[in-house]
Amino acid sequence: MTTQERLKELFDYQDGQFINRKTNAVKALVPITKHHRYCRVVIDGKAYAFHRMVFFYHKGYLPKIIDHMDNDRTNNRIENLREVTQQQNCLNRVAHKNNQSGYKNVHWDKAMNKWSVQISINRKRCIFGYFDDLELAGLVAVEARDKYHGEFACH
Repeated sequence: MTTQERLKELFDYQDGQFINRKTNAVKALVPITKHHRYCRVVIDGKAYAFHRMVFFYHKGYLPKIIDHMDNDRTNNRIENLREVTQQQNCLNRVAHKNNQSGYKNVHWDKAMNKWSVQISINRKRCIFGYFDDLELAGLVAVEARDKYHGEFACH
């Protein structure tokens, strides 16, 4: 594992990028692949998740989980990174690819024949109602996430 001192010896930080102190070149990133969901940076022959090195560069420690606030894995500005718990990280997710309603936390309930709004609060699934109108269900979901998930309410 590299040290914060080694990072600062090798690089300056500017707008989410590392600048090589010797050559003034932006440090080339290893691109995202199927096996690595985040950009990586190679330091002294070892690959590290780039966002983790940016956090380490600024804070001097590495938490277990670092969240990209805007859900963009390529936006590695320190202002976009925060230490979170696993539960907080799960709350700050975009809607799944297979989401059929187009709204996070809104799904079709066949038994009720209506749109259902459900969110997790303290690891318990809570139902916020059943709606004929999809847009209304989407608005209720946004309000529920704002109220119960706070800064982690990803819309």
